[in-house]
Amino acid sequence: MRPAAVTLLERANAAGTVIATAESCTGGMIAAAITDVAGSSAIFDRGFVTYSNAAKQAMLGVRSATLDAHGAVSEDVAREMAEGALARSGATLAVAVTGIAGPGGSEFKPEGRVCFGLAAAGRATRTETIDFGPLGRALVRSRTVDHALALLLSAL
Repeated sequence: MRPAAVTLLERANAAGTVIATAESCTGGMIAAAITDVAGSSAIFDRGFVTYSNAAKQAMLGVRSATLDAHGAVSEDVAREMAEGALARSGATLAVAVTGIAGPGGSEFKPEGRVCFGLAAAGRATRTETIDFGPLGRALVRSRTVDHALALLLSAL
């Protein structure tokens, strides 16, 4: 169990916040980290695992024009994923991640690059990109989960 997830449960519960996740490269690991904590049903609504572009479009409303213009690993897509998760759930706060856990990548989108989106009811959506580097698939995914939990905590 991740200590940040325990703290998230406490703070979200105190604030009356309900959370949703939209995940690509982590494949549900953020939702799993949150729901590993007993009592998480009080603050967690749902998680969307949208690994393919088609799933991002169908489940979260990511626009094909955004995917075509920026690619799946972009802050623009992370923004639309987070906003889509917020709009399609009972949540008041949503985090989204899309990235290249590895192996692979390119000169323009290297292995270890992850884009994050954070959407909250009544607030502007935040996005950011972190280049974790070619640490290997497992470590990139683990650090992505940790950073996503930190983003959620920062919103509380």
